[in-house]
Amino acid sequence: MVEIERVGDVVGELGECPVWHVEQQVLYWEDITGKKIHRFDPASGQTTSRELPGRPGSFVFTQTPGRLLVAMEASLEWLDWETGALEHFVTVEDPTLGNRLNDGRCDSAGRYIVGTMHPETSEQLSVGHLYSIDPTGHVDVLEDGVGIPNNTAFDQERSRMYWADTFTGQIWQWDYDLETGRRSNKSLFFDYRATPGVNGLPDGACVDAEGCLWSASVTGWALTRFRPDGAVDRRIDLPVSMPTMPAFGGPDLSTIFITSLTGGPIDERRSRGVEAGSLLAIDVDVRGLPEPSFGG
Repeated sequence: MVEIERVGDVVGELGECPVWHVEQQVLYWEDITGKKIHRFDPASGQTTSRELPGRPGSFVFTQTPGRLLVAMEASLEWLDWETGALEHFVTVEDPTLGNRLNDGRCDSAGRYIVGTMHPETSEQLSVGHLYSIDPTGHVDVLEDGVGIPNNTAFDQERSRMYWADTFTGQIWQWDYDLETGRRSNKSLFFDYRATPGVNGLPDGACVDAEGCLWSASVTGWALTRFRPDGAVDRRIDLPVSMPTMPAFGGPDLSTIFITSLTGGPIDERRSRGVEAGSLLAIDVDVRGLPEPSFGG
């Protein structure tokens, strides 16, 4: 039985996008609806935060120390962590459409792959898009008709990209050309709704050093590991009903940090001893990979 630890004392409304910074040895994560990015330092046990004027859907590291690129509302903004100052980079989508940016990460060539979604998920509108933004600020559209973009992850060894629309419950895979950023040979990797015993829906994800995909099973109280052939390798039960995204961190990248959402029935929010919206950590027997930065 794995030991699950609550990390820090910050509770997010919609915790997302945990990312481990190898050089700084700290974990960054965000609260989308709380409009904040947090930085947790395991050495001191302290969490520092930066408030934002909009909702951060995701963010990535850059080649400049202390500088993040934040997908906020409909645009990408540079964030100087020390001062909290923001500088506009590029508008990804027309703000009048009413969507907001959500899940995203960089490929190993430094492109930012990020999606947009209608913010009111209860309306079940698939009006978002999936984009690729290169370091020059050029924006390409990869997908239309997106509900909730999630599960963006890359398996560089197999030249593969993963992605899911949470509304469908399906994780898809493509052959991914790192040199050009082009995708081909789309195929179904895993279908949550068609697989007995696998509860929840696909939210955020990451790939470990063995090429396995770890997916947060939102509404399913679990973190699920898939082998490269799509078979379920393991399922780790969690004390929160809505885990949102995993990330590998720690000195040897063998700790999985998991964000969560403050949601679900009120009686579920502390039913297993941990408050929903908390940041969790699990030590595992596999290692992750360093997170790529924007620009390579």
